[in-house]
Amino acid sequence: MKKLLVLLLIPFVVGLFGHITDAANKTHVKKLKRTKKCNRCNLSGAKLNGIRLTRARLRGANLRRARLRGAKLRRADLRGANLSRADLRRANLRSARLSRANLSGANLRGANLRGADLRGANLRGAKFRGANLRRAKLKGAKGGNFKGAKGVRRARKRR
Repeated sequence: MKKLLVLLLIPFVVGLFGHITDAANKTHVKKLKRTKKCNRCNLSGAKLNGIRLTRARLRGANLRRARLRGAKLRRADLRGANLSRADLRRANLRSARLSRANLSGANLRGANLRGADLRGANLRGAKFRGANLRRAKLKGAKGGNFKGAKGVRRARKRR
């Protein structure tokens, strides 16, 4: 009877604590800070507020729910990276390469995305209020709440 009870509780416990597996790999975080290169790294949930990562190479990296508030990511290569639900408020992403990146649900309020390449990016649910998107490449990008963003042309309604 006890074995049956344990077997029935295992899926419940795994589901309850499953979010723990969504933690950044500490070795990857150290590598990123040391070299600014961490392609395909697991940095999910990492606390990287204010970090200086100018020209960093993070292609295909998992930055889901990462805290990057005020981070310096100018000219960073984030192509194909997962930045879903990341906190990128006031981050400097000027001329960053974010094509095919997943930014769904990301908070980009007040971020500098001037000249950033967001072609083909998933922007569903992303917030851009106060963000600078002048000269940003948005062709093929899906979604995004650009209300209050600077430099985004609104499509004219046809009559």
